[in-house]
Amino acid sequence: MRDDAARPIRLADYRPPAYTIDEVALSFALDPHETRVRARSKVRRLADAPAPLRLDGDRCKLQRIAIDGVDLNQSAYALEDGALVIHAPPAAFTLEIDTLLDPAGNTALEGLYMSGGRYCTQCEAEGFRTITYFLDRPDVMARYETRIEAPKEDFPTLLSNGNLVERGDLGDGRHYALWRDPHPKPSYLFALAAGRYESIADAFITLSGRKVALAIHVDPGEASRAHYAMDSLKRAMKWDEDVFGREYDLDVFNIVAVRDFNFGAMENKGLNIFNSAYILADPESATDLDYEGIEAVVGHEYFHNWTGDRITCRDWFQLSLKEGLTVFREQEFSADQRSRPVQRIKDVKRLRMRQFPEDAGPLAHPVRPASYQKIDNFYTATVYEKGGEVIRMLKRLIGDEAFARGMDLYFERRDGTASTVEDFIACFAEASGRDLSEFMGWYDQAGTPHLVARGVYDSTAKTYALTLSQSTPPTPGQDQKRPLPIPLRVGFIAADGAPLHTALDGAAHAEHALVLDAAERTFVFTQVASAPIPAVLRGFTAPVKLDDGLTPQQRLVQMAHDPDPFTRWEAGQALAREEILARADAIATQSAAPAPLGLADALKRELDRAHEDPAFAALALRLPDLQELIQAAEQPDPDCLFQAREDARRTIATALKTQLEAIIGAPRPAQFSPSAEAAGGRALRTACLDLTASLGAESEPMLWRAFADADTMTESIAALEALGAAGGPRFEDALERFYARWKDRPLVIDKWFSAQAAAPRGDAIARVQRLRAHPDFELRNPNRVRALAASFPVRNPRAFHAADGSGYAFLADIVREVDAINGALAARLLTPFETWRRFDPQRQSHAQRALEALNDSATLSKNTREMVTRTLA
Repeated sequence: MRDDAARPIRLADYRPPAYTIDEVALSFALDPHETRVRARSKVRRLADAPAPLRLDGDRCKLQRIAIDGVDLNQSAYALEDGALVIHAPPAAFTLEIDTLLDPAGNTALEGLYMSGGRYCTQCEAEGFRTITYFLDRPDVMARYETRIEAPKEDFPTLLSNGNLVERGDLGDGRHYALWRDPHPKPSYLFALAAGRYESIADAFITLSGRKVALAIHVDPGEASRAHYAMDSLKRAMKWDEDVFGREYDLDVFNIVAVRDFNFGAMENKGLNIFNSAYILADPESATDLDYEGIEAVVGHEYFHNWTGDRITCRDWFQLSLKEGLTVFREQEFSADQRSRPVQRIKDVKRLRMRQFPEDAGPLAHPVRPASYQKIDNFYTATVYEKGGEVIRMLKRLIGDEAFARGMDLYFERRDGTASTVEDFIACFAEASGRDLSEFMGWYDQAGTPHLVARGVYDSTAKTYALTLSQSTPPTPGQDQKRPLPIPLRVGFIAADGAPLHTALDGAAHAEHALVLDAAERTFVFTQVASAPIPAVLRGFTAPVKLDDGLTPQQRLVQMAHDPDPFTRWEAGQALAREEILARADAIATQSAAPAPLGLADALKRELDRAHEDPAFAALALRLPDLQELIQAAEQPDPDCLFQAREDARRTIATALKTQLEAIIGAPRPAQFSPSAEAAGGRALRTACLDLTASLGAESEPMLWRAFADADTMTESIAALEALGAAGGPRFEDALERFYARWKDRPLVIDKWFSAQAAAPRGDAIARVQRLRAHPDFELRNPNRVRALAASFPVRNPRAFHAADGSGYAFLADIVREVDAINGALAARLLTPFETWRRFDPQRQSHAQRALEALNDSATLSKNTREMVTRTLA
């Protein structure tokens, strides 16, 4: 292990704290470069025998330390790397620690920092230790009181957790506010915000009749764009009462939006701090995806009040206990607010794009990891998205009623505690009366199970024997895999599309709930009237990769007639994957192109009924992304896959040209609405624009008109990106016009950067290099960095995986530059390298060279060092 690498922390080594803190009073005298912090904590020993007290600390300057009012001399304590150790403290005492901070110089955006001249904090996971020396671990839960003082003219609003209990003037132009949170919480949920804001206010009446004051604080001039976020908050509060019986527990709920933020948002008790991208929206400058994201993230952070704040994690290995559960709650909220089938498909697409590659590469880890070096690197798609799927499977396994009883028991039994996954699962085992010990494998085993389904129909006996088998490929540190309980919704249709009722140990049903809990099992269905077309993963009931062995003709029937929307969508995607992969092989071997599989005709029929559900039709019209095709190919060649995908899109666009033009040219509603119905119509139109772009130069006049006439950001950015994909010169004209109009709106200019990074054009590498030098590229702003450096490899994988290695070199260079400022952000940018070993030797060599050059940097942060070494392993 290198000296500058962090040492592994292991779940098996967990020990309860030797001391705890029951109450802490914090005092902040805010100053951009010399903020003075005093932490006055009531500490008591939990261990049976006297022991040193080890407090976490990082990058904060110790000014004073006292026990029970008496300053300690230097022999009573020691400052070590990342810790302050008090050698022999008493069993119970009051500890005072004074520290000095430099918020304006804090470019890591962790702990207390400044954004746009305002103060804010980000303490999850280990940011509180940059504010003061403390027991900065989630199983130490204390009651917090926070006093903030600052110049009143520049910082008229002073916010922290809990309820405001006192405020006043101090003289000399300074004022103070005192906040008290009555609920015990871990240090990662502490928050502070101070500045000059423009605010909107509202109120919510809880189910017991309590009035909660709501406020959203944004940059001056932006308040009119916060109303959808407020509406989303109120709907989330009502939904949590209706669906989970959870009532809000403070008198106030504040949200502060900041532009410089490493995450999407943070659920600090009573004071959520948000990336402004997930608060600000209006029809002119925000897309429908922005509106959906605001609704989802506002809901997610609010739902944490119970699943994360009141019940938190015992240790960071249990992170999915709060995040996976809250992702599930957020997805259910979004499904109830919008179209449940469409939301399910979007959730699956996100899982496949983000989590499946993680599970298949060197960064694979269980939903509950066994070890980590930097916990920041485990805020991953596995912990979040796969963790949410685990909760969904649990509900499917035990049923809706038992799941509801289990949730109620969990809230009742674990409220006010720092809990584990075992504590959570025990509540559902008790509520359902079922042994869920095997289900724990979903938390502890990495990798995506591969599910194979094959069936044999006996026309004489009218039976269908469905054999299901599962296997999970080895992952780092886990060569041997055991079978997991996989819940399935299985149904059948006939060759003509008619539903088939079949029997399995009882009466005949249109659909059956099965559980595959062994490596292989055969289910024999009776009363099967004709040879069936099986759908074994309706609703995508488990995060698995399915090989169902269906023929193209069977997929076409499924696509047209299966009653499950996910199965219909997936049939089209599987058909497209099969056709594109075959085309790519033909291109690579310079052989004749395979015959089309009928997808164009199927999509024509889909457009004929698009009025029934435009959002679903829009999803059906979009072929698998190049990133997904790279995953699906055994030996991916990004250039061949890109050409094959474009050939398939062009074939479909030519066949559907009349319908595409009619949808694009249809009259649009006179008034904007963010509703799911209205967004579905726009989604269909933008999908048509995207497909039309495959026609190349002949599509450019129509795409330019769509861009010039766009009256919503959804349509404007879709037309801009379509022009980029079409390959013609009007893209440059559109970029110039777009920039001229929006150059003063940072969130919109983020989209401008992203649209160029995603453009699949021959000058892709040169373009992103120019953008890196653009005056509006801000290395210190995570949103702007992600708009370029995260969009490029994910949305333009052909350029990222360029055979000459230029895409790898670009990302590695920008990671090195960002790492010097913000290690946590830099580490996350490395994720696209996780698949590097799947490519040809030439590309592997370029990727390895780029990663090794990064690793040779003596100044690399511990966050980025861990990601590089794991990716190279």
